[in-house]
Amino acid sequence: MAEVIIIGAGLSGLCCALELSSHNITWTILEASDRVGGRVVTDVVDGFLLDRGFQVFLDAYPEARRVLDYKALKLRPFYAGAHIWLGTDTEFATVSNPLKYPFQALSTLFAPIGSLSDKLKILSLRNRVVAGSLDDLLQRPETTTMQALQNAGFSPTIIQRFFVPFLGGIFLDTSLNTSSRMFEFVFRMFSQGRGTVPESGMQAIPEQLAARLSAERIRFGTEVEAINIRNGDASVCLANGEELHAQAVVVATDPRTAERLTNGQVTAPKSCSTVNLYFAAPNQPIAIGVNAGCEAALVLNGTGKGLVNNLCFLSNASSMYAPSGQALLSVSTVGVPNANGDMLVREIVNELTQWFGSEVSEWRHLRTYTIEHALPDQSALAESECAVKLSPTLYVCGDYRNVASINGAMMSGRRAAEAIVGEFYR
Repeated sequence: MAEVIIIGAGLSGLCCALELSSHNITWTILEASDRVGGRVVTDVVDGFLLDRGFQVFLDAYPEARRVLDYKALKLRPFYAGAHIWLGTDTEFATVSNPLKYPFQALSTLFAPIGSLSDKLKILSLRNRVVAGSLDDLLQRPETTTMQALQNAGFSPTIIQRFFVPFLGGIFLDTSLNTSSRMFEFVFRMFSQGRGTVPESGMQAIPEQLAARLSAERIRFGTEVEAINIRNGDASVCLANGEELHAQAVVVATDPRTAERLTNGQVTAPKSCSTVNLYFAAPNQPIAIGVNAGCEAALVLNGTGKGLVNNLCFLSNASSMYAPSGQALLSVSTVGVPNANGDMLVREIVNELTQWFGSEVSEWRHLRTYTIEHALPDQSALAESECAVKLSPTLYVCGDYRNVASINGAMMSGRRAAEAIVGEFYR
């Protein structure tokens, strides 16, 4: 019998186990699927690495820096900027971080996505979000991201052409009702580091965590039916009829499963959804703006029209994402369109033909991921730092209990373990 049972082998559950191990506390992870990672998954399809949903790892995440071995992950950076489709004769505008690309500052200043004043305000915004501690930032007055941008004096042009597709793609919320605290946290992470992917795909992150744990203590294909808490005794009932006992149980599942297992003590937040499509393309992808073909550049839809919110040639970041002689293109929507299956693929291809021309016909559709529960709603971050302790024997963790991100998931798992240590091992 383990001292602690952890339900779920996502990032939160793995980090909870790591922290418990550092205190020599025994644990068992029960995972319903056949792998670790939760929503952080990479599939191999025809030699391509397909992350389930377009995911970016921000290397400035403080908890990730503490826990992960970045050198072993071989993080590959994205271009510190974006190319923006404007749907006009100018076609694409390129913007870049002038602190990382000083020689491109002039072209960024005159890119037709906003005024010169708007570009200078971005630098002012950067200085504000990096000032002080992260804890201080997360305690600042809260409003919506849209209201925060308007309060900062940004013009409607730069909000609609840049911030809506850029932040909307991160939050999966193009209305930008997401908490201003979440916005400032993300902008701080981009300002202090880079967007990256591990060389061998996003699943390398949970696999690195799992490699530091005792493999025999992670039980795959193990579904939990219920949790029983009686007179200070904790047990879990499995789908196969087995019952396991422990001093404490940690629910590190998705929020809907957590709500069921805790009998409503956890309330699942609303979810934000996306559809992510992958295409195989010729080895020489479309050259867009500065550094295309050298670094993976995010391409944003600045028109406010159509299904596509953003796309990226991931094989430009890491050549391992595609077989030799081919390139991998990721295309993402915000929300789930009405069209699906082959009809959705045709609509996406037709839309991108307007962007790039006839060479889109050479792309081969690989797979479509419809992700209904891609991210928890983050419209109010004030209450998102939820307590991890539900009772002396029942605990809960997950990114929806913190700042919804890889960093938040890891931190939540550690906090749950620390709470257990404080309860039983003082």
